[in-house]
Amino acid sequence: MVGTPINGRTRPAFGVVNGGHDLGPSSAPPSNAGSDYGIIEFTREDVEALLNEKAKRKDRFNYKERCENMMDYIKRLKVCIRWFQDLEISYSLEQEKLKSSLELAQQKCKEIELLLKIKEDELNSIIVEMRRNCTSLQEKLVKEESEKTAAAENLVKEREARLNFERSQNTLQEDLGRAQRDLQSANQKISSLNDMYKRLQDYITSLQQYNGKLHSELSSVETELKQVEKEKATVVENLTMLKGQLTLSMSSQEEATKQKDALASEVGSLRVELQQVRDDRDRQLSQVQTLTSELEKSKGSTEKSCSELNNLTIKTNEVEAKCALQDERIKMLQEKLTIAEEKLQVSDISASETRTEFEGQQKLVYELQRRLEDAEYKVIVGEKLRKELHNTILELKGNIRVFCRVRPLLPDEVCSTEGKVISYPTSMEASGRGIELTQSGQKHSFTFDKVFAPDALQEEVFIEISQLVQSALDGYKVCIFAYGQTGSGKTYTMMGRPGHPEEKGLIPRSLEQIFQAKQSQKPQGWKYEMQVSMLEIYNETIRDLLSTNKSSSDGTPTRVENGTPGKQYSIKHDANGNTHVSELTVVDVQSVKEVAFLLNQAANSRSVGKTQMNEQSSRSHFVFTLRIYGVNESTDQQVQGILNLIDLAGSERLSRSGSTGDRLKETQAINKSLSSLSDVIFALAKKEDHIPFRNSKLTYLLQPCLGGDSKTLMFVNISPDQASAGESLCSLRFASRVNACEIGTPRRHTNGRPIESRLTYF
Repeated sequence: MVGTPINGRTRPAFGVVNGGHDLGPSSAPPSNAGSDYGIIEFTREDVEALLNEKAKRKDRFNYKERCENMMDYIKRLKVCIRWFQDLEISYSLEQEKLKSSLELAQQKCKEIELLLKIKEDELNSIIVEMRRNCTSLQEKLVKEESEKTAAAENLVKEREARLNFERSQNTLQEDLGRAQRDLQSANQKISSLNDMYKRLQDYITSLQQYNGKLHSELSSVETELKQVEKEKATVVENLTMLKGQLTLSMSSQEEATKQKDALASEVGSLRVELQQVRDDRDRQLSQVQTLTSELEKSKGSTEKSCSELNNLTIKTNEVEAKCALQDERIKMLQEKLTIAEEKLQVSDISASETRTEFEGQQKLVYELQRRLEDAEYKVIVGEKLRKELHNTILELKGNIRVFCRVRPLLPDEVCSTEGKVISYPTSMEASGRGIELTQSGQKHSFTFDKVFAPDALQEEVFIEISQLVQSALDGYKVCIFAYGQTGSGKTYTMMGRPGHPEEKGLIPRSLEQIFQAKQSQKPQGWKYEMQVSMLEIYNETIRDLLSTNKSSSDGTPTRVENGTPGKQYSIKHDANGNTHVSELTVVDVQSVKEVAFLLNQAANSRSVGKTQMNEQSSRSHFVFTLRIYGVNESTDQQVQGILNLIDLAGSERLSRSGSTGDRLKETQAINKSLSSLSDVIFALAKKEDHIPFRNSKLTYLLQPCLGGDSKTLMFVNISPDQASAGESLCSLRFASRVNACEIGTPRRHTNGRPIESRLTYF
């Protein structure tokens, strides 16, 4: 049939009959069939006109004319058929060329992968060796730093000891100065006392000389007094002799009286002289007594000064002994100081040597770090090239890409005593792509396009799919859906946690990237129009989450838990591979805030419920669609892309979820649709002729993503809990089958907007 795909390719447009005009570079080659018509090209309208042409019958019984018209019609049909045959032959040749080029590309990719593996092994060995060298150097550096710190501590201690020694030396010098000053003052006092003692001794000797002189004078006075007394005795004897003479001779009385008067005057003068001598003697005796008292006082002061002198000499001896001890201590401290200075010089030399060695080691470490950074950069470039080649191979093969994400353990979940259920291989080939699950002692290994550990952030996850989101702006159909059991983190991956901007999910981040790219491409002449629609499949019934009919009496949206069917929505696929959902609300959006508001409205309208496995379990399949229509005014280029982000309801076992009533019906409907999805995947993996897309609303809606020209990515979310090991193993097996499915090569849509663009869904 004209217009239908041939071998997965859309048939190009045809020319017009008898020298018509070309409609584009993709038109088929001309054919020389039929000499009556020359070079003939056909269009779809020409073929339809040829097939619908009715013979002009002027005369019903003019069979000759009818035969000629029929022969002409048959010739034109033969020419058209021959043109189709030539076109089919050219297409088969082109297909063989494409297959050969694909084989060559695959062979080149294999060679590049082998070269990459060899380079990766070499880089790994270099990195391992460099890490060993780096660790050894770090150990040496740590050891040298510890030695350096110990030397620095010893240096600080020695400096502190030196400071303490200098302080004690200063105090000792101050004490020594004070002692020397005291000694000088004591010596001055001793010298003054010695002078005083000498003066006292001189004074005593002078006093003794004066006393001796007084004694000699006293002895001379006493001798004179004795002589006077002798003279007196002689005088008395003379008087007695005179009295005898007087009595004897009265005649000489006058002479005797005269002599008597003379003698009496002499006696009076002698008595006066004797009184004077006595007075002089008394005065000299009093002087002797005063001198003796002064001598005794001087003797007492001399004894006191001698005792003070003895005390000062004792103190001086003690100070001299103390000074001698201090001198010895100063000598010892000076010796220690010299030893410490020698040690300090040695430590300075060793520290400088260590510093130079450390600087050399540091330069070596910097060089190794630079080489390591270069190697890591080469590894990153190689990994990026590998990813690009891998994505190119997947696009050429048409495979569904699969990412696996493991959620963290919840607080009420306990890790198994036998060990972890989930582990990750450490080999370079499987790093970041491999995952291992252990159940009943048996290990199951799986490899996907990317594996995210529990500690992976939302931003890291989005970086891996950002190029896929960009493809929607470039005019491709993109579908990303999350699969997994209940409570494995699908809704968290797609939507994130409300109120935590750093934990935004893939849908909000994808919208931010698209609107940022829209703004950044404005200077290049691109203008985009965007439309959003959101629906859920609940119990095999489609619900419009943006419909305004779901409102209560006061006009506010109501949250439907078990709901009743309202409008009947039907899914239709056209010949171009587009999907339409009738009566679905489509909203034009201009900013992220508008889409965020619609997402909040849809989240409030979505069916959720509580089970034993999850407090907020999604009871429906949520489908978010962003349709992008772009026009470049400078080049007249048009692109039409679609971004589908799907949060599937979680599979669950009735024995674990404990669902009853409406929850039981929901669980049965969810498991049935996911089972239909599994049947479709199995059929695609086996390349069967019939694919059971119509078995459920979900698979029929996903038909363009699973069997068309879309870029499709599946997130398989699993739980690391021991109790969920069985469901996790089933999810991983299903994901590996999905990864092996080939759905066709993605095709860029550069045609204009269709008439019913608001109803186009996938």
